[in-house]
Parts: sequence; structure tokens; C-alpha cells
Amino acid sequence: MRAIRVASTALLGAAALALAAPEALAADGAPAAAPQAPRAKAPGDFVVSPAVVAPGGRVTLSAPGCASTATASAGIFDTTTIAPGSAVTATVDADAKRGAVYTVLFHCTGGAQDTVALTISGSSSATPTINATTLTAPRGVQGGLGGSMGGVEPLELAVGGALVLAAATGTVYAVRRRSGAGRRH
Repeated sequence: MRAIRVASTALLGAAALALAAPEALAADGAPAAAPQAPRAKAPGDFVVSPAVVAPGGRVTLSAPGCASTATASAGIFDTTTIAPGSAVTATVDADAKRGAVYTVLFHCTGGAQDTVALTISGSSSATPTINATTLTAPRGVQGGLGGSMGGVEPLELAVGGALVLAAATGTVYAVRRRSGAGRRH
């Protein structure tokens, strides 16, 4: 009878630890997600980043869903060509009207097209917009933890800690009951 209680407690402890394992694997064992342009919702989306820029500032244009070459044009910067899977930087005209919303027209060579709004800020920017639009080159496959682990969320830590604490408490309880039961007989 005692063996059944100990075995069930051990199984419950193992189950608690097993439930904590996916959190750990999701943080550092999962493959890194494919890099996607900022604010892209799905393949085919067209992205202008940042969405608000000062006259003379720079914007990054990308078309993550286009399998072929895409073009982007607006009245406030030169028409640009975007290679598949990449992004380009365009400089907004210095005489762009402050507070105005311009339409950026994207067109994939395959026929898909859409527009994205670009707002010109109402006041001069104290910080250059180039910092907000700097893109990093893809870094390739990240084996192991080497930079692929993002920040650990406090909720993940709390849930994992609670599960480990529950498993440890159950194990201590089972061992103490077992040793206490052996002394009474």
C-alpha cells in the first residue's frame, strides 16, 4: 500500500516537472523564428518603419510577402526597388509638409499591391530617425542558446518555480509519511 502512495507521489512530481519542461524548451530549445519586418502581420504585408517621421528623416521599406522584386513610391521620396526578402532605406524630402499623411504605394512584380500610410511629424525631431530604422542583417542559424534566448518572462518564472516547489513538497511529504509509517509498526 505504501509503495502505491510513494509511486503515485513520484509520478505527480514527475508530471509537475514535465509540465515545467515545455516552458524551458520554448525559451531556449525552440528554433528561432524567421526574421520578419517590424509590424508585419502576415506574408504579403508591406511595411514602412517608422510610421511617423520628420521631414528629411529616413524610413525603412520592406515587402516580406513578395516572392519577387517590389517597388515603393510616394510623393515625398524617390521610387525604390526592394529585392525579395530585404528592405531599403529611403530619405523623406526635407520640404514634406508637417502633420500630413502620405500614401506609400507598394507593388510586387507578381501583381500584388497595397498602400501604407506615412505620417510626417508635426514638430522637428530631437533625435535622428536613423536609429529607429537601422536593420540588422540576418544572423543565420543560432545553435544552442548562443543569442537565441529572449528575455524570461516573470510569469514563466513564477509558474516554473511553483511547479518545482509543488514537486519538491510532494516528494518531501511522501518520504516523511513513509518514514513515519515505518516507525509506528
